[in-house]
Amino acid sequence: MERAFTEALEPSEDNDETTTRLLDAAYEQFRRMGVRRSTMEDVARRAGVSRITAYRRFATKDRLVEQVVRREFRRYFDQFLVDIQRAATVGDRVVLGFVSALQAIRSNPLIGGLMDAEPDMLVPSMISDGGRTLATVQRFVAGQLRREQRAGTISDAVDVEVVAELMTRLSCSFLLIPSHVIDLDDTEELRAVARRFLVPMLEHGSQAE
Repeated sequence: MERAFTEALEPSEDNDETTTRLLDAAYEQFRRMGVRRSTMEDVARRAGVSRITAYRRFATKDRLVEQVVRREFRRYFDQFLVDIQRAATVGDRVVLGFVSALQAIRSNPLIGGLMDAEPDMLVPSMISDGGRTLATVQRFVAGQLRREQRAGTISDAVDVEVVAELMTRLSCSFLLIPSHVIDLDDTEELRAVARRFLVPMLEHGSQAE
């Protein structure tokens, strides 16, 4: 999972036709049957290629899983960067980012499905890696906040590293542990939570409001 997150934040590369077919087939296979019940042979058959070809592109099923998950996160991050540009203020961007992160990941047919159906496979990889996956996401969030500082929308007095850490840990906890207080499917409730508790972290002499 750490590798999938890290690679998702790097520039995407162009895959050849066969690799793309295998990734598409793996996405469908994992989404329909789950990772544990799927084999490389299943994916190769769905892609219309030989098992040997599949192994030439991806040496192990674990590597194939990483690449499929990476592509889904890559799509999310790309769309996230587009979406936040439509927000008028840094406060609006924080709210939009928090809500979209939770809802996009939870509703993703592959990642959200794996978190629901095979949490013992996906969740431990996110929390038992010495914090490396969380640190990758924290660096992404901190980078966005530093851009806001350079633009003058966040005061230099704001410790963006700590704020990014708090925002990341809060979001991850909602993803990994069901809430009995906040309805994660209620967009307006999530917006209110972000506006009340996350935006004030940036309001030390900033333009967050």
